[in-house]
Amino acid sequence: MPRTFTDKSDIPAPPEEVRIPLQALRGRGAATALAHRFARDVREPVDDGWGSLWPSVGAEGEAEASAPATRVHLETARSALCANDSPDIFFELSVNPYRGCEHGCIYCYARPTHSYLNFSPGLDFETQIVAKHNIAEVLRGELAQPRYVPRLLNIGSATDCYQPVERELKLTRSVIEVMRDARHPFSLITKSSGVERDLDLIAPLAAQRLAAVYVTITTLDAALARCMEPRAAAPHRRLRTIRTLAEAGVPVGVSVAPQIPFITEDMEQVLEAARDAGARSAFYTVLRLPWELDTLFGEWLQVHYPQRAARVMARVQDLHHLSDAQRDAGKTYDSHFAHRMKGSGLWADLLRQRFATTCRRLGLNREREGLDLVQFRPGLLRGQGSLF
Repeated sequence: MPRTFTDKSDIPAPPEEVRIPLQALRGRGAATALAHRFARDVREPVDDGWGSLWPSVGAEGEAEASAPATRVHLETARSALCANDSPDIFFELSVNPYRGCEHGCIYCYARPTHSYLNFSPGLDFETQIVAKHNIAEVLRGELAQPRYVPRLLNIGSATDCYQPVERELKLTRSVIEVMRDARHPFSLITKSSGVERDLDLIAPLAAQRLAAVYVTITTLDAALARCMEPRAAAPHRRLRTIRTLAEAGVPVGVSVAPQIPFITEDMEQVLEAARDAGARSAFYTVLRLPWELDTLFGEWLQVHYPQRAARVMARVQDLHHLSDAQRDAGKTYDSHFAHRMKGSGLWADLLRQRFATTCRRLGLNREREGLDLVQFRPGLLRGQGSLF
């Protein structure tokens, strides 16, 4: 029977709105689809009373929520080469076949670039992937231009060129084929074992000083890597990739970046393991938190390391030697090119000494890997022959 109310006091009060707490999403780095800096509207999830938004319990007993699926958007690129004039970056040109990255590294400095696409730097960055399906053709045309002058070029400088979708689309492989045809030297950086697939192209080029590979290993702690870089290769797998590349004669280096205080504390162990696997060079950077990444990384700390979140953020500010006024204004890092990569001040100096001492002990960075720009032959891209 339908219920009737005879007195206003009998009418039950509507349930209060329940805010959904931050929770880890299985296989994703970000916890939210944080609104980007150009958005006019901000939305927050609320529970509708059925509990459908509350986390489930994963296999290891941790609360987890279902993660959104990945969607790939095909984009027709108008240009392939991106110029860089920052004195703190070793290459002058870059090629990025993808925008966004399914690896989902929470610290990725490229996350805020998704805002220009009207996507969230949070979950959208790792679930809404833009693939430049014609990038090889565009690159071929740009390298064949009479005015083009060969310069140091890196593939995958912003987002990983061997992220999962590369298995099907093979855009990175097509870019390497163009570089091979033009005899243009290049380096690439990745966290994926997928680079091994293209050894048939990379190894012969490396033998001619036309290719070098850098593998990023932030930590050897598999559990930490799983929540910080959820869809990248496991640390032990990346070490195996270094060994495979080195055995194939490819100059390979290791990136121990970014260094995050009280989170990634095993720099020396990573460098030693990479050296033992065959790495001949190494570099590092400190954590940078531009634009929305500041909030995103703070959310990640609250989900995974709530007890030390404030301590971590304070030390990041120390690494960038921020003044009290800058801290009060909410700044977390120094974006000036002279300091952003390595930081400044006492804590940055201590980190620099740790890195230099370990590299010296292990024999890393004793030989500089030089790529040969002289071999570039643009005529080969236009179908012309070569006498060399």
